[in-house]
Amino acid sequence: MTTQTAAVDARNHFEPLLIGERFVVIPPESECICNYRLPIIMARGAFGSGDHETTRSCIETMETLSFSKSPKILDLGSGTGILSIAGLKLFGGAAWCVDIEESAVANAQYNCNLNQVRGVTHHCGTLNTLPESGFDLVLANIYGDILLDVAEDLVNQASDGATILLSGILWEYNFDVRKRYQQLGCTVIKNRLMEEFSTVLLCKH
Repeated sequence: MTTQTAAVDARNHFEPLLIGERFVVIPPESECICNYRLPIIMARGAFGSGDHETTRSCIETMETLSFSKSPKILDLGSGTGILSIAGLKLFGGAAWCVDIEESAVANAQYNCNLNQVRGVTHHCGTLNTLPESGFDLVLANIYGDILLDVAEDLVNQASDGATILLSGILWEYNFDVRKRYQQLGCTVIKNRLMEEFSTVLLCKH
């Protein structure tokens, strides 16, 4: 085995990771069986597989949500697709995974196939190139400065009464992000500060 191959193998093998009350993240080859948790099969890659505090926070927050019908989900900056996968396993419905990186889009497609989730549309590009709107659940785990830049488009893509879950926000951006989305007609439901980052849950009116 070459050094490069060993490095790839090490990256793709990891211990089961418990997230929140309902999920366990496992690699494709895992034989782990947790009957009381929903499995998320995740090939570890460069775009995150659940071990970052912002990803965990988003999934833990999603576990507290409920919808009267299966939601239409937007996952902006989808990376591995882990948030869409968790959302679909919790609520059903359909998801649109959007990322500007072709490798991330391919990674999300692969992971969605591993998890056998259906109703996923993968879009490589920016939010303003997405020909879809009226989302009931908006997920965006990206940097705070980007959340400020896309705020108007992101809120416009959400349906009235939609739940908007933002993360990847360094503390220094937290106030500005909350203020901007409030100016656009959103109410802050929860503001969670973690070690370095923060997560903001909002409702669009």
